[in-house]
This record gives sequence, structure tokens and C-alpha cells, in this order.
Amino acid sequence: MRRRLLVLVASTVSLALVAFLAPLAFLAGVLAADRATADALVRAQSLVPVVSAGGRTGLELALEQANSAGGFPLTVFLPSGGVLGAPAAESDAVRLAFTGRSLTANASGGREILVAVQGTSARTAVIRTFVSDEDLTRGVARARAILGLLGLGLLLISLVVADRLARSQVRLISGLARVSHRLAAGELSARAPAEGPREVREVATALNHLAGRILVLLAQEREAVADLSHRLRTPLTALRLEADALPESEQATRVSAAVESMERMVTQVIKEARRSRQDATGECDAALVVAERLDYWAMLARDQDRRVTRDLAGSPVLVGLTAEALATCVDALLENVFAHTPEGTPFAVRLDRRPGGGAVLVVGDEGPGFGGGDPARRGVSGGASTGLGLDITRRAAERSGGSLETAGGPDGGALVIVELGPPPN
Repeated sequence: MRRRLLVLVASTVSLALVAFLAPLAFLAGVLAADRATADALVRAQSLVPVVSAGGRTGLELALEQANSAGGFPLTVFLPSGGVLGAPAAESDAVRLAFTGRSLTANASGGREILVAVQGTSARTAVIRTFVSDEDLTRGVARARAILGLLGLGLLLISLVVADRLARSQVRLISGLARVSHRLAAGELSARAPAEGPREVREVATALNHLAGRILVLLAQEREAVADLSHRLRTPLTALRLEADALPESEQATRVSAAVESMERMVTQVIKEARRSRQDATGECDAALVVAERLDYWAMLARDQDRRVTRDLAGSPVLVGLTAEALATCVDALLENVFAHTPEGTPFAVRLDRRPGGGAVLVVGDEGPGFGGGDPARRGVSGGASTGLGLDITRRAAERSGGSLETAGGPDGGALVIVELGPPPN
């Protein structure tokens, strides 16, 4: 934008200067020629009284004094055919002047000024002076150079002023862009100052209004999710009472553990819904959390005759997520394995330290693998689920400074690679 404004100003000012200075440069040449011609004419007319008197001796003396003083050369063509003063050829213009006409004519190397003088003998004499091209253009180059420098100076001044104005406008617009990037990064408290031209102020006001509206909508969404999750507590309480009423057995223990896990997840959803994005970070030991969740799912894996391979790095492996958030991610990944692969399908869980801090969690199975599309995209599911598990895990990984990738296993099946960032400083 700044460059375009400078090009526009340069073009406009250049056209204006050309339209203004070109006639002045031409006029300077015309004025110089007219001035030299007028000076030569005055010099020639100063001899008119002497030529009219008809005295040859006085005329010769006057011509000698005038030519010796310098300036334009003077020549007098007498009616008798004689020539006095500076030598000059009798041109067509001189012969025309003998008819009684005073005139100015162009000649080789300059301009002739001819003054016809009627003498006492009723015959016409001609006073001739010559103005060279150098005299006709004297001072023109200097005047045109001054005009050119003046035009260049005006152009530079206009560009400097335009650059200052463009820089101020670009600074305001760049500030709006920075605020929009901060909003996109989740800094919803960012606001743009309403300053500058009216249009820029309107954009800043609209951007601030949009940021405020986003805050309101996010708050409403969080409360709606929290309220919905809170409503689940009533049926969960009834389910817990039913589970507590079951006779003591291994199956009753599993049901009670499942209800307890569901209550924990609902509580976590309520906390996450009411927690701002800036407060959603934390830290935990990923090795302990993953091992705990594997122990929880191991009982169901034995019932379904699934072989579980675990390869966990030694504790501690600190990551930038709370223990509850990481447990939710691990549960979502393992739930996908149990939900979308046949019973008896083995799976493996590996946790490695990430170079630079954090961890890499890999969950793979030997099932049918992922279907078409992006399985990590929200709402996409190859089975009959909601398609939110991988999306929740992806967002948690990105919140910690990591990422999530899906791929096919070396022997078929599905492979989910979750990179978790290190704890915040």
C-alpha cells in the first residue's frame, strides 16, 4: 500500500510539474530572445538621428564609438550603396528594408534587426544590427536548470510528505492486522486503538466489537456445555446407586469403575468448559498418567482377549497438560481401539521423550484402520461414534505446543502419533 501511494503521488506530481514547468521553460527562451532583440533595436534606433542628419563624417564617428564600446555590431547601408560600420553582406532583408520597412529577419547564426531611416535626400538608409544565437539564448540554460531543480525539489518534498502520510496509514492498518492475529491466536483481550482517519477508526471499532462478541459467544458456549454436562450428573448418580446395589463380584467392580470414570470425565468437561483457554495449560508426569490409564483399560482388554504391548519411558516425563486433560486424551484413544476394532485385536502403546522437552505418545492397533477423510477432523468418524475423540486429543496436543498425526500401521491397522509439548516456563 505504501509503495502504491508513493507511485500515485509521484505520477500525479510529475504530471503537474511537467504541465507547469514545461511552458515556463519555453517562455524563458522566448523572453530571452525578445530581450536581446529589444536591446539590439534600442541600439540601432540610437543612430536614427545621426543617419537622418545625413552627415557622413558624424555618422562614421558615431558608428566607430558605438562598435568600439562592444555589444551588438552596427552597420549602416547608405542609399548610395556604401556601407559604414561593421562589415556585413547586403541580404534580401536589407534590400527589403530599402523600401522603407523596418523589420527583423532570421539569418545564419542569429537574427538581423533592420531599421529603415528616411534621410534629408528623401532616400532611405538602413541601420542593421545582428543578434547572435548565443545572445538570443543567453541565460536560458540557467533558467531552465533552476526550473528543473525546483521541480525536482518539489517532487522530493511531495514524496517525503506522501511517505510520512503513507507510513502513518500503514502503521494504523498494520496495528489492526496485529490485533486480528492476536485474536486468532486466542488472546481475546486484544483491542485495536480507534485512531486515524474515519474509515480506519470504523474498522478498529468493528474489530473491537467483533472481539467482544466472540468473548460473549464463548462464555455462552462454555456455560451451555457446562450446564449440559451438569445435567448428566443426575442419571450418573442413579447409575452409581444401581452399581453399588449389585452383589460384590468382578463384574460389579468393573461397572463401578466405569461409572466412576464417567463421573470424572463429566467433571473434567465442566471444568474445561468454564476454564478460559489461557488457564487451560498445566503440567503432569505423562508416564504416570499413561500407565494409570493403561492399568484401567487392561481389565477390559483381558476380557476381550486383546494383547496389550506397552513401552513407556521412565518417570518423570513432564508435558504441558494437566493430568485430567492427558487422561481424557489417553481414554479417547484407547476407547477408539476398543470401539472400532474386533475383540481379540492386539494394540500397543508407546511413550517416548520428545527432543527439546515433552513426550511422544503412539497408540497403534492391528484393526481395519482408518476410513477415508481426515479422521482427526471434528465430527468425522469411520464408525458409529461422534467423531470427537481424536479432535479433542488434537486440540489438547496443540494447546500444549504439540500436534497429532494419523497413519496406517506397518502391518495394517491404525496408528495415532500425539506429540505433547513441554510444561510452560
